[in-house]
Amino acid sequence: MPLVYKGVRLDCGYRLDFAIEDRVVVEVKAVDRLAPIHETQLITYLKLLKVTRGLLLNFNAPRLTKGVRSIVLHERPER
Repeated sequence: MPLVYKGVRLDCGYRLDFAIEDRVVVEVKAVDRLAPIHETQLITYLKLLKVTRGLLLNFNAPRLTKGVRSIVLHERPER
């Protein structure tokens, strides 16, 4: 995902896992436990892409249902 700030494209792009139809961002992990930094990373992607819904999936959880977090930003970022 390229990063554009005030009309200037920066070379330090982000590498999100999936952006589905510019409506949902999916970030995939395989860690022992999801940490606050993982949620912060997803929220950053949501704000940069100006979308409100994201999923954080941890495939290293004992049960996949235990490794799923849904994040919804209440205010829609301006496009």
